[in-house]
Amino acid sequence: MELWYTENHSETVRFSIKVDKQIYAGKSDFQRIDVFETKEFGRFFTLDGIVMITEKDEFIYHDMIVHVPMATNPKIEKVLVIGAGDGGTIRELTRYNTIKEIDMVEIDKKVVDVCLEYFPITSSKLKDERVNLYFEDGIKFVKNKKNYYDLIIVDSTDPIGPGEGLFTKEFYRDCYDALNEEGILVNQHESPYYEMYASSMKRAHKRIKESFPIGKVYQVHIPTYSSGHWLFGFASKKYDPVKDLNAEAWNSLGLKTKYYNTDLHVGSFALPNYVLDMLDHACDEE
Repeated sequence: MELWYTENHSETVRFSIKVDKQIYAGKSDFQRIDVFETKEFGRFFTLDGIVMITEKDEFIYHDMIVHVPMATNPKIEKVLVIGAGDGGTIRELTRYNTIKEIDMVEIDKKVVDVCLEYFPITSSKLKDERVNLYFEDGIKFVKNKKNYYDLIIVDSTDPIGPGEGLFTKEFYRDCYDALNEEGILVNQHESPYYEMYASSMKRAHKRIKESFPIGKVYQVHIPTYSSGHWLFGFASKKYDPVKDLNAEAWNSLGLKTKYYNTDLHVGSFALPNYVLDMLDHACDEE
């Protein structure tokens, strides 16, 4: 008997991975959590049936959500990460000796516990001395911070369930207030390809443009995410991610990455026309 994991990428498109075995199944107060073992992607876990990370391609997501803002402003010292229960974003941040403080706010402690047990590839730095773990609502947490962080990374699930409130105008305004005068915000920005994801992407972009003087979008290819074409949002009070990129400074750090490089950094902000059209029209929509 063959076992396959199948995820709906749209009402008429499905994505499947052949599974060797399921090694964890559980339910927290917020969502269902499953962990699978596969030949092609290694271990992967899902939240409410949606792939979050796989051992084979997680580096793509985590490289691009972390190194793009860090290369734009190498002086970042204080970071807030909202979500990121698998720990991959934290792992990449802790590679920078210049970072002094990382506050990670994850609403679901069980996600972190599961990843500590089954995904050492991503969770290995969650106990770094610079990391402060808070198991609470990131939306409420950020309201109490003013002019404090250099960087906020919103490493959230899709805008359903626990992640829904992380795509609102009020949340982005609170993030703006929590950042200092040089602050940068990066968020996972959904996919432009299928309508359900594209609608969320346009909503997030509109909210960011309403809140920040600089709002850009960059793209990445993640094989196990819907359509494989995924976007990140970059917002800042001061820094343009292309014009202000200090490639020489970042390359001098000697960080070994599997996906990110400074040429790709620049190229990732060059978007296809159909995405540019969506972004332009997003700001006109109510």
